[in-house]
Amino acid sequence: MIKVASQPSVYVVGRQMCDQDEIKQFLDDHEVQWESDTNEPAELLTEMAGRICYMSFAKPRPGGNKAYLSHILEVGHGSVLEHGMWNLVITDISRSLTHELVRHRAGFGYSQLSQRYVDESVAEYVEPEIIAADPELHEIWLKTVQAAHDGYCELAEKLNAKLAHVTDRTSRRKQARQAARSVLPNATETKIFVTANARALRHFIELRGTRHADDEIRTLAIAILLVMKEEAPNIFGDYELVEYEIGKFEVLTQYRKV
Repeated sequence: MIKVASQPSVYVVGRQMCDQDEIKQFLDDHEVQWESDTNEPAELLTEMAGRICYMSFAKPRPGGNKAYLSHILEVGHGSVLEHGMWNLVITDISRSLTHELVRHRAGFGYSQLSQRYVDESVAEYVEPEIIAADPELHEIWLKTVQAAHDGYCELAEKLNAKLAHVTDRTSRRKQARQAARSVLPNATETKIFVTANARALRHFIELRGTRHADDEIRTLAIAILLVMKEEAPNIFGDYELVEYEIGKFEVLTQYRKV
C-alpha cells in the first residue's frame, strides 16, 4: 500500500546571525549609541536597515523594536524587510503545490527533490482534504494513485532491465526513473528547501493564506505563518487567523502588501 500524507511539515533549518562587534564598530565610527531590545537577528537587522535610511540611531522611538517595526509595516516601508532571511525545509506537500510555490520568485530560492535521481517506488502521496473527507471519493483517489504508483514501479524496473547496455549503473537508473516518472500524479509528495526574506514570506502568506487560494497551499501558508510568528513576532505578529467557514481559516492583516 502507498503512504498518504495530509499535513505539511515546516522546518526552520537556518537563521541569520548578527556580528555585534561590527555593529558596535559602525556605531562608534559614526559617534552614535544604539541598542535594540530584540534578540532575534532578523528583527534587529531589519531595524538597523531602516535606521540606516535616516541615520535615526540617536533618536529611537519609544517601544523598542516592536514599535519600530510596527511603524515600518504601517507606513509600508517594505524594502527593509528584505534583509531578514530564513532557510526552511518543507515536506509532505504535493508536486501540485510546488508548481504554485515556485512561481514566487522575488526574494525566494528553491532546491527541490529530483525525481530523476530519487527512487519514487517508496514515495508518499498527498490527498486533498475534500477527497479524504468523503469515503467514496477517497476510494477512487486511492485506487487511481495506487495504479499510477504500480505503473511507475513496473516501468522503472523494466526500463532498467532494457537499458542493460548502459554500463554505468547510476546513469542507467537515472534514465529509467526520469522516463518512468511521467506516469506519476501531481499528488506525489515532494520535499523542497526554501530560502526567503521576510518581505517575500509576507507576500506569500497574504496571497496564499486567503480563502480564495488552493486548500493545500493555504494550509502551508498558515503553517509557515505560525512558524514565523514564533521566529519573528515583531515582523509577523500583525497577522491573525480568521475562521471563514467551519474548520477553515484564512490570514488577515491591516498591513497588506508592505
